[in-house]
Amino acid sequence: MTLGDIITLLQGGITEIFMLVLPVLGAALIIGLIVAIFQAVTSIQEQTLTFAPKFFVILAVIALLGGWMFTSLREYTIELFNTISQMGR
Repeated sequence: MTLGDIITLLQGGITEIFMLVLPVLGAALIIGLIVAIFQAVTSIQEQTLTFAPKFFVILAVIALLGGWMFTSLREYTIELFNTISQMGR
């Protein structure tokens, strides 16, 4: 196993993590921004107000994209195991 192989495996893993996490974090960021603007406009400074909308939006995104996330992670894992077994030969 060369250094290039290890770097390729790490790049693939990091790319897969970003692809799986970006939709959830993006939705949470957008909702957080909307709630922050709402709080600034209405002068409501309740810290717990941001929790519930983010929580439900994150649950909705996971419910909608969970199948795709699982399929993508499964395919990456199978590819990773095949790559590792080929490197051992």
